[in-house]
Amino acid sequence: MNKWTSRINVFILFILIGHFFIPTAHATHAIEVSAESAILMDQESGRILFEKNPHKKMRIASITKIMTAILAIESGKMDQNVTVSDRAVRTEGSSIYLKQKQKVKLEDLVYGLMLRSGNDAAVAIAEFVGGSLDGFVFMMNEKAKEIGMTNTEFANPHGLDDHENHYSTAYDMALLTKYAMENETFRKIFGTKVYKKDGFQWKNKNKLLNLYEYCTGGKTGYTKRANRTLVSTAEKDDLHLIAVTLNAPDDWNDHMSMFNSAFSEYDQVTIKKEGYLAIDNKFYKDRIFINRDIVYPLMEEEKNKIKIRLFLAKPKASWKNHPEKVPEKVGTLRVLLDGETIEEVPIYFENGDVEPPHGWFGKMIDLFFDMLGVSA
Repeated sequence: MNKWTSRINVFILFILIGHFFIPTAHATHAIEVSAESAILMDQESGRILFEKNPHKKMRIASITKIMTAILAIESGKMDQNVTVSDRAVRTEGSSIYLKQKQKVKLEDLVYGLMLRSGNDAAVAIAEFVGGSLDGFVFMMNEKAKEIGMTNTEFANPHGLDDHENHYSTAYDMALLTKYAMENETFRKIFGTKVYKKDGFQWKNKNKLLNLYEYCTGGKTGYTKRANRTLVSTAEKDDLHLIAVTLNAPDDWNDHMSMFNSAFSEYDQVTIKKEGYLAIDNKFYKDRIFINRDIVYPLMEEEKNKIKIRLFLAKPKASWKNHPEKVPEKVGTLRVLLDGETIEEVPIYFENGDVEPPHGWFGKMIDLFFDMLGVSA
């Protein structure tokens, strides 16, 4: 990437218009939870809406299986049969009662893992996908690094207290869930209330799917050392939320309290739509764009505090007659709230390397609304 030789700062006060926001009653009380550690995260942006000791390393019990499930799904082997080993059958704790040498589709094992928290299913999955338990644990920790789970170490695929070096944090588990929820198959399994297939009939242990109308999924956990752990997701209007609690004696109410508070206080705001950006710079005028919407949860009092700043590379003389020499990324659009950066997206140049989001007519609409300071 070319080193910035100049920065063109463009401050645009975001003008809010009514159809962006759904009127809500705003909570006036602070959230109180029973959990030793907790977090509430917006699934779209990753914004933390509530936290309590979010980076404290703790035992996590069966919410470990979120990682096991997403690795199984990403293996591409969901339709293949798994031969259940003796080691899997002898795994202690919650079980889906597999039998040695039984052949079960990987997809069925993942449902048993997530709905019934089968530890036998976890071992069978690990041995099949990773080649061995050790091989699978290596995959788990490599995926954790990829996601950015910096305070996590996995030592098994189920979360039992058989290793001292098996721990995570509420924040890291929210990151994992955010990543996993981008996968359509995971979302389907995560939110399944009852699974019936080939002699299996399992009811999801996550009571929130029935207790809370906005719940879209979840995974429970419990061991004597970890106590109760829970990850759940909820959706209302355009807000998609992730809640995590560790060592929470009243976890169902903790999660509903966090969700309800966020749904009453926040609106999901489209700060900037994908499309062309209006700018006075002679070279860049009508030729630069962003290729995705910028969406962020905001409280009512925050909506008039959003600013947008553009950082653009100084055009080279050679670019004037040779636009094909312009790099695909020519800058960054930065969104600020109270002076702090909350989002950054690349700014692309119209040179064919990156597909513009709209056609010619759409380009004109983008530029018109951008000059007004609103999103089309």
